[in-house]
Amino acid sequence: MEKAAQLPGGLLFAREPGHSGRVSRKSEPMSDAPASEAFDVRPAGPFSRWERMVAGRYLRSKRREGGVAMIGVIAYVGIALAVAVLIIVMSVMNGFRAELLSRILGFNGHVFVTAAPASGLDTSSLAGRLARIPGVVQAAPVIEGQVMAVGDGQVSGAIVRGISRADLMATRLVSDNVSPGGLEGWGQGEYGGDRVLVGERLAASLGLRPGDPITLISPTGAATAFGDTPQRKTFIVSGLFSVGMSEYDQSFLYMPIEQAGLFFGREGAPDFIELRLAEPDRAAAVKAQAAALAGPAASVSDWTERNAAFWGALKVERNVMRLILMMLVVIAAANIISGLIMLVKNKGRDIAILRTMGAGQGAILRIFFMAGAAVGVAGALTGLLLGVVFCTYIGPIQQAVEWVTGARVFASDVYYLSRIPARIDWAEVVLILGWSLAAAFLATLPPAWRASRLDPVEALRYE
Repeated sequence: MEKAAQLPGGLLFAREPGHSGRVSRKSEPMSDAPASEAFDVRPAGPFSRWERMVAGRYLRSKRREGGVAMIGVIAYVGIALAVAVLIIVMSVMNGFRAELLSRILGFNGHVFVTAAPASGLDTSSLAGRLARIPGVVQAAPVIEGQVMAVGDGQVSGAIVRGISRADLMATRLVSDNVSPGGLEGWGQGEYGGDRVLVGERLAASLGLRPGDPITLISPTGAATAFGDTPQRKTFIVSGLFSVGMSEYDQSFLYMPIEQAGLFFGREGAPDFIELRLAEPDRAAAVKAQAAALAGPAASVSDWTERNAAFWGALKVERNVMRLILMMLVVIAAANIISGLIMLVKNKGRDIAILRTMGAGQGAILRIFFMAGAAVGVAGALTGLLLGVVFCTYIGPIQQAVEWVTGARVFASDVYYLSRIPARIDWAEVVLILGWSLAAAFLATLPPAWRASRLDPVEALRYE
């Protein structure tokens, strides 16, 4: 004997005793209906249209359920802000790393070969051999020394870097950023001439402009019978360079290597040979080849070793900041739990009716899961949009804030860079988005599971 059953939408169908749930077309019409009106009725699959419809209705709470709506709004705003802040902070830290890395590796070499003073190693021929290593684009002998720089009544410590004109022109980060002034006459004349290239911030602290004299005092000069004698000499400022990193612009000046050797008493004996690579990440491989060419009389190091403490601290700071901000996303997603718990409590009668109409525990679980997940997805996507837009226009935003407040929000003398950098790493953005969605989905499961386990009889007992 067939029994009549009813779907949640009010649709009647015939069911045989012990039938699994699927209703097939009958050879005889049901009741008085013609056979042409008979049809198949199949159970709705997971995340079907009616489940999505019910979840959407629950998200649009009525006025008497305003507390649920308010908690939903708070959860949405919290997730959006947490995701946006996480994207912005990690993009700025990525920008800091990229900017510092490009300036440090553009200003300095990538592999350094230092010969012992008494080794008798011919650095000129060694530089030629090192330049032929695959991947090496420049092998420059360098003389460095600390001096006291005297300008227009001002005194400052500085670092002199002696280098040939050809090698200076190949250092594009410096040679392409000389303004005002220029490189005319620099490196030309007897012992390379008397012109020097000064960092822009160093020149500003000494009150110097191109064409002005600058006096350099070195505590170690030519060797005499009584020891090293201090060296003092006046040079002409050829031009000013700015590489965008205040530490270099404030401390360095360039001098022809011949003049530097004469000034420091190290003629023909450079302090080290600086190798620049087409791919700085191959420094370790090139270091091994350079050590084999230089022999035991020289020590070889690369940029990762010289800046190991700095890059290690930067990496630890970046990882800790990511972990902290990810916890903020979890805290923001936790608001979904409280909102769904209140929603389940308010909708107890509706849940019981749905269960008695044939909706299973899985359907109830999916309905409330979609209601909570919708808040998390909307918040995560909004945060993604806010974070990407902020990072894209971070320069104009910085200028607007400084114009409104009248104060610098980014001190270049503290952070080494002249502007706030931001570099969006899309792989990291995908990771952040995935983490925020996972946190939101997990937060919806406990209240959704509680709703699915609700007993219809108990829910309707006091209605």
